[in-house]
Amino acid sequence: MSTTAIFGSYVLTRKDGAQHVLRDHWVLVEGTRIAAITPDRPAADEVFDHPGRFVLPGLLNLHNHIFSEAIARTLTEDGNGRRNNKSIVYTVLLPLSKRGAAILTSEERLAIGRMGVLQLLKGGATTVMEPFRSAIPELFDAACEMGLRFYGAPYLFSTSDAKADADGVVHYAGDDGEADLAIWNALYQRWHGQGDGRIRLAMSPHATDTCGPDLLRATAARARELDVPITTHMAQSAGEVATIAQRYGGRTPAEYLDWLGLLGPDLLAAHCHASTDADLKLMAARGAGVLNCPRVFARAGVTAAFGRFAAHGVRTAVGTDGYNMDLLGELNAASMISKIASGNAETASAPELIDAVTATAAAMIKRPDLGVIEQGATADLTVVDMTHPHLQPLHDPRRGLIALANRANIDQVMVDGRLLIHDGRYLHGDEAAITAAGAAAIEKIWALPEAQAAFAG
Repeated sequence: MSTTAIFGSYVLTRKDGAQHVLRDHWVLVEGTRIAAITPDRPAADEVFDHPGRFVLPGLLNLHNHIFSEAIARTLTEDGNGRRNNKSIVYTVLLPLSKRGAAILTSEERLAIGRMGVLQLLKGGATTVMEPFRSAIPELFDAACEMGLRFYGAPYLFSTSDAKADADGVVHYAGDDGEADLAIWNALYQRWHGQGDGRIRLAMSPHATDTCGPDLLRATAARARELDVPITTHMAQSAGEVATIAQRYGGRTPAEYLDWLGLLGPDLLAAHCHASTDADLKLMAARGAGVLNCPRVFARAGVTAAFGRFAAHGVRTAVGTDGYNMDLLGELNAASMISKIASGNAETASAPELIDAVTATAAAMIKRPDLGVIEQGATADLTVVDMTHPHLQPLHDPRRGLIALANRANIDQVMVDGRLLIHDGRYLHGDEAAITAAGAAAIEKIWALPEAQAAFAG
């Protein structure tokens, strides 16, 4: 069994249920487990003795979109691609990801997957939950071969062909629920438990407005039979809220899911920024979680404040949503946006936000072996180099991490005891080649006439 010792000027552990930062300790890894946290230098096959490192539990990013958001990258800023200033979900992300998956070869889809996994790892994540169209199963292949801990969440739709018209009004078409559940079951049989257990599935009915009651009940029943997480998009736009109210007797999206029996501790609802305060109180009472992705909404001038969810007692994790896979940068945005929205400098504190991608996130997917550095825990680690000039002088490493650090400071990423990132570089492939192949595949989608029309002006 191979052993690795990593020195941390700061090591994030837990004491009496709260975060506790140890100074000048070693983390000893044996095989896939953490064997010890000790002030004494241990003997090991590999020793990394670099001062100024902050050794963290591997960061969990529970909401990301490799494929669809790559299509939007550098094209949807400054309101481009929006119709009447409405969501780009139905003008860009859903229609172009569906068309793109159809025109690309399997190898091209795999290239995009590899590029995305590379970005996720270099952004500091060790575990990722990834909702995506089931026509892109190559994302499983990319995560498995590159070493990421991956909760793949193939979408299920009652209506998979929702599109916005020229005025931004969304029209819903199709009835795909039964077929999508069959595809999900086949992918579960193929992938769940692969990669020495690193690859798992989550149940992912796409959103409240694209999934009807029968499909939502069926997906929840199947997920609970298999004990897998349920994730969906909820209250991510005013249009969605209006659609649900019109269809279901004035209910909000949260009330709709509660009516169907989905609003429980196994539900991880992405975004939720259009939820009412009453909705958030209901979510807190049911134990449901919010996956907060503040930056992707900030680009549209929308405030999605971590602090608002947390203030209502809702379990809240932070994810990147795919557009910018810098998880440390996302935490910084969560902090700043929350403070601005509330007018309170004390909201969304550094310890709260670190928990949101470690212990809190791990609990939301029922993985007590993740999100902690302790003897016997799974050896997933994210190591940040705090010696960069923009992080010095450094008095409090947690505040420095949230206020000042970003993906450029990621030094090492370890998953299951295997070092994937060292000195900020991916160890098991050619970064330039991976990036070039993925970008070239996305450019084929950009060349489509419908993409040209979507991004015109």
